[in-house]
Amino acid sequence: MRANRCVRLTWALLLGLTLAVLAVLTPRARADDPPTPPPSPPSPTAPGPPVPAVARLWPVGAHPSVLRGWEPPATVYGPGHRGVDLAAPAGTPVRAVAAGRVSFAGRVAGRGVVSVELTGTDLRTTYEPVSPSVRKGDEVGPGEVVGTVEPTGSHCTVMCVHWGLRRGRTYLDPLSLLPPWLLYRGPSRLLPVLGVPLP
Repeated sequence: MRANRCVRLTWALLLGLTLAVLAVLTPRARADDPPTPPPSPPSPTAPGPPVPAVARLWPVGAHPSVLRGWEPPATVYGPGHRGVDLAAPAGTPVRAVAAGRVSFAGRVAGRGVVSVELTGTDLRTTYEPVSPSVRKGDEVGPGEVVGTVEPTGSHCTVMCVHWGLRRGRTYLDPLSLLPPWLLYRGPSRLLPVLGVPLP
């Protein structure tokens, strides 16, 4: 009985000594210390290699109105706009902006979606709401029609196509796929030729 009591007392002393040593070695926060912020999740727009300007045309029209631009969120689940909205009436053909392979063509949350992995890059571009005219695995060239704008499913106040771009899980600005001459060029206009005789 006395031996059990002695063992318990020894363990209690060892535990107390261990806790005392840990208290001395572990730094404590003081009242005037600033709070330590929690670790932030990886940014959805983490810097990476630049986006190559591989697009050869806009997905809809010659130079559609951009109804809402790309607004990268500050955090993974934060508010923002992970693509651009391009004005396009229902039935407008949607074209692949560059060569690639269709990685998805179907419905997501009631909307038609077409995704194309761009050849020679690690990028994937997505168009919605689109009624697909291609299937998963199809090879598409620049300008090839991948579907038409659906009459419903748009989140814009007027009909539009949401055009997105991703590298892995990171969202990027799809307008960066367009070379400057295509991004900033206005529509072509024919000018009169003066001084040339008519045939």
